Amino acid sequence: MTKTQKKKFPLYIQILIGMVVGIIIGFIATHTGSATIVKDWIQPWGQLFIRLLQLIAIPLVFISLVKGVTGLKDISRFSKLGGRTILIYLCTTVVAVLLGLSMGLLVKPGNLVDREQMVHLQEDYQEVVMQRQEQVIQAQDKGPLNFLTDFVPNNFISAAGDNSRILQVIFFAIFFGLATLSLPTEKTASVVQFFDSLNDIILRMVDYIILIAPIGVAALMAGLIADFGGDTSIFSALGAYAATVTVALFILMLGFYPLLVRLFTSISFKKFLRSMYPVQLFGFTTSSSAATLPVTLETAERDLGISTEVSSFVLPIGVTINMDGTSCYQTIAILFIAQVLGVDLSFADLMVIVGMTVVSSIGTPGIPGGSFVILTMVLGAVGIPAEGLALILGIDRPLDMLRTAVNVTGDATVAAIVDGK
Repeated sequence: MTKTQKKKFPLYIQILIGMVVGIIIGFIATHTGSATIVKDWIQPWGQLFIRLLQLIAIPLVFISLVKGVTGLKDISRFSKLGGRTILIYLCTTVVAVLLGLSMGLLVKPGNLVDREQMVHLQEDYQEVVMQRQEQVIQAQDKGPLNFLTDFVPNNFISAAGDNSRILQVIFFAIFFGLATLSLPTEKTASVVQFFDSLNDIILRMVDYIILIAPIGVAALMAGLIADFGGDTSIFSALGAYAATVTVALFILMLGFYPLLVRLFTSISFKKFLRSMYPVQLFGFTTSSSAATLPVTLETAERDLGISTEVSSFVLPIGVTINMDGTSCYQTIAILFIAQVLGVDLSFADLMVIVGMTVVSSIGTPGIPGGSFVILTMVLGAVGIPAEGLALILGIDRPLDMLRTAVNVTGDATVAAIVDGK
């Protein structure tokens, strides 16, 4: 019976139901004058869910990044091939993030929320806004190169105890991973095995946290609707957000990648799109780049003519570090939440978002809810209230399916470029 219920009600359906229930509770509370009850007795459960995500963020990112970097040990055997592969993957990720940033700033879907409600929310989060302003002033007083010293921690334990200093944790994780990678395997085998075990434990903790996501989303959504006073303009903004993400992902999948293939390989635009369609469809239905890997490998070698040596090396690495669709989506999501909650982002904040999204793409776990944890991390780093996640979690599943299709298309694109050089 339990297995049947799981098939009937997968997690994303439960989260969607939670979102709907939260909306209904919020509207009832608003129209019956019970908004205070929602804020005092329901919303705290949603805040507990957010705190659990924030609790796991730094351990997850640190362990995932160390594991991701040390997992690239095979590159030592293919130094030229490996270096080129990672460089191209990082370049496509940067383009994806910049596309998401451009779309989010151009469309500004969060600004479709009623202006009076925007002012109301700004009052609710006035403390956050004031903190952001103070941080900007302090950064200006310290000089233009202050970000360099802020990037490197002088105490890792202190940095790990503050979610707003996640960049320092990322720096140490990459530094630690590279140092481990440079040593002989026999000296680091126990350390690598230790981090593999830690990674499994952390991912299981994420699984447990995500199990309560429907309740957390319901509580957060009820609180947000109460904050909005039952105003429905938030749904117009949500629709515009989903459309913005969809358009950006299609630009990557049907425009950017085929253009790269046409410019840097002998494969035609039409042949690439026709060959990749089954892979994209499989990725869309499974929402897993790893599960799609066998299909991607077969298509790359049989239909695109990529050598086995290149495809067997480049594509598995892409499953680990290439998250172009996810990175593009996360950038738009962060901007949308900031716009809805009335949090102004400086140019420095935007650069932090770009940098953290690119780097964290290496450490984003390929499990349901993994991107939620990364989002809370980036939101905290730029001073955006993580409670805004409730706005997007309910409609995340179809967007997740689409960004997986983008991810696998990017993997094949890089493999074609590496093989064509």
